[in-house]
Amino acid sequence: MMMTMEGVAVKLPSYSFPIIRSPARCVTRNFRPFSISASTLKEGHPAAPSVPPASLSLGHLTRPDFPILHQEVNGSRLVYLDNAATSQKPTAVIGALQNYYESYNSNVHRGIHYLSARATEEYELARKKVSNFINASDSREIVFTRNATEAINLVAYTWGLQNIKPDDEILLTVAEHHSAIVPWQLVAQKTGAVLKFVELNGDEVPDVDNLKDMLSRKTKLVVVHHVSNVLGSVLPIKDIVLCAHDVGAKVLVDACQSVPHMVVDVQDLNADFLVASSHKMCGPTGVGFLYGKSDLLSAMPPFLGGGEMISDVFLDHSTYAEPPSRFEAGTPAIGEAIGLGAAIDYLSGLGMQKIHDYEV
Repeated sequence: MMMTMEGVAVKLPSYSFPIIRSPARCVTRNFRPFSISASTLKEGHPAAPSVPPASLSLGHLTRPDFPILHQEVNGSRLVYLDNAATSQKPTAVIGALQNYYESYNSNVHRGIHYLSARATEEYELARKKVSNFINASDSREIVFTRNATEAINLVAYTWGLQNIKPDDEILLTVAEHHSAIVPWQLVAQKTGAVLKFVELNGDEVPDVDNLKDMLSRKTKLVVVHHVSNVLGSVLPIKDIVLCAHDVGAKVLVDACQSVPHMVVDVQDLNADFLVASSHKMCGPTGVGFLYGKSDLLSAMPPFLGGGEMISDVFLDHSTYAEPPSRFEAGTPAIGEAIGLGAAIDYLSGLGMQKIHDYEV
């Protein structure tokens, strides 16, 4: 990126990287060099092309929806390219948060007055929106968490500590996010399990064939990303799940970088667990979700103790609520979950296939 007095010129070299579509072959996409002068982005500038509204790109059409982009930085209109770290929020999401705090701010699941009833209804509606967005079979398979990191830790400290034994193997790739590696290092230290890592192939993406070869009856869990924003790889999750299930292993999918960019169908993928984060899909920070198959969630012990996750409390013991409440101790991020629901409405209104096609 070059700064000038007139504006910002962005120049990108030509890149080629493989996108894994199947374990047998890679498709290489070429990105041609281009340059954009920020001055051409200024409305009414003489150099700006006259483009009829019908031919505007999805990027041009959606830019007005994001208030933060309606500003200038160093004399040029703000261009934001850091969506892999966090996405900006459309007006609809900001409005949903404001509406919650202005109109029906209250706690959920523990009041019979109007505000509590409405807050509970909207909070559970957000859960249904997440469920429909990823095509879960039941909204009770969606657990709201603080973020995707907490969702992975939830699985590690409940299912992991309950099911992984000494000498069992946990299979990951070297391309996983730290939040998908460190929890399993801790589980391995506590249980005596062994971590195994799949290396990159000659195209510098995870070697799926090698992953399959490393699977064995000792493998209890496979942890993989769906999309890597670092490598540009898109792993064939459905195929990986099939192979993992053949040896009796479960699969946890880090979908933080796929859920905002393409259609994700958990029933089609058949993954056992899948995590994603609101703030990378145009939603608020402070909330994410865990998808887990119903039978697995029902067999898992609580992650945190407190209100909401209990059925009955006695002085010497307690009984626990059914999922998802069992894993949502204490007052949740109510407004943030409702904001996530609004983000899903926004993305669904655009169409996830349309978003994916535009990005391709």
